[in-house]
Amino acid sequence: MFRKVVCARWFSLHKLSWAGGSLKPALVKDGSLRTLSTSARRSTVMQAWVIDKYGNNSVLRYTKNASFPIIHYPNEVIVKVNAAGLNPLDINMRGGYGAATLAMKRDPLSINKAGSEFPLILGRDVSGVIMECGLDVSYFKPGDEVSHKPKSLSHVDAASLPYVAATAWSALVNTGGLNKDNSAKKRVLILGGSGGVGTFAIQMLKSWGAHVTVTCSQNAEHLVRGLGADDVVDYTAGPVERKLHTLEKFDVILDNIGGETEHWALSLLKPWCGAKYVTLVTPFLRNTDQLGLADGMMQTAVTVATKALKHITKGVHYRWGFFAPSGPALDDVSEMVDAGKIRAVVEEQFSFAQVPKAFEKVEKGHARGKIVVTVTTEQEE
Repeated sequence: MFRKVVCARWFSLHKLSWAGGSLKPALVKDGSLRTLSTSARRSTVMQAWVIDKYGNNSVLRYTKNASFPIIHYPNEVIVKVNAAGLNPLDINMRGGYGAATLAMKRDPLSINKAGSEFPLILGRDVSGVIMECGLDVSYFKPGDEVSHKPKSLSHVDAASLPYVAATAWSALVNTGGLNKDNSAKKRVLILGGSGGVGTFAIQMLKSWGAHVTVTCSQNAEHLVRGLGADDVVDYTAGPVERKLHTLEKFDVILDNIGGETEHWALSLLKPWCGAKYVTLVTPFLRNTDQLGLADGMMQTAVTVATKALKHITKGVHYRWGFFAPSGPALDDVSEMVDAGKIRAVVEEQFSFAQVPKAFEKVEKGHARGKIVVTVTTEQEE
């Protein structure tokens, strides 16, 4: 399978590999293409899982005739994908979440008719090998394991990290204000700590010396403690907020759950100490989908400003966290992985033929790390 990546030192679009970049397509498999020269290709199509409309898992369709990616701009590369990680966002986007917003981004003048994005290939992050480079690409070369993936990890393990690593980094570092130099003895609460973002965040924070408390179900306690969590609160054994209120207050809260949690979570923060609550569950794309880009962004700004002002009077900070691709952040993560400070947490692997089953697994929730699709085996390289 191959993907096109917009290549710079870091990237600003939404699909991510260890090249830190935007990817088109994801969850695709190569046909008979092996050469680096575009003009020398024996075929212009490849195998892929696509959707022709938004909906449930039944909309996934396997094809052997997906268009092979082409380098259009000099800052792009093509990546042969060995493994692809799945995220809950992929499930939401299969159902149309973010569709209107992304359509406006692809076609701001509304020149194309509705549905022009189909057949659409879903997916967020991958690990693979660069096959072709645009003329302006200097940081990468053909044969590089993008970019540059931790040397100690297989492609399967590497594919499980980029999206969750970039999300956790953005939320905790960019928004939460934590880093390796100021996290020692900081108390951090992770609401929903057994999924992809949570399991990564635990390890990163512990490597920086923070005290980490995690909420999860009882059957995930062994996993999160093994990753370094200091305190674990079982949310299935009664109102979790009551148990958390018996603990010392926190400097930072990372909320992977959303909903009712923000009604009580901010009371767990240390007041008047710069403490921050960062939620990854926001209405940003929902607002822009329903109201359009301008009105949706206005509604988003009003919502977050209102909530921030409400809580600043109580001495705590309310913030929204988002995925933000960053090549430098992934470079730092790669170093931590190779130093043994962070390990990949892969709950289950699926073959390329089992993509619908992989989507079903993610859709059921209660994740224990990440789900990864193996596209090309190590022996096939």
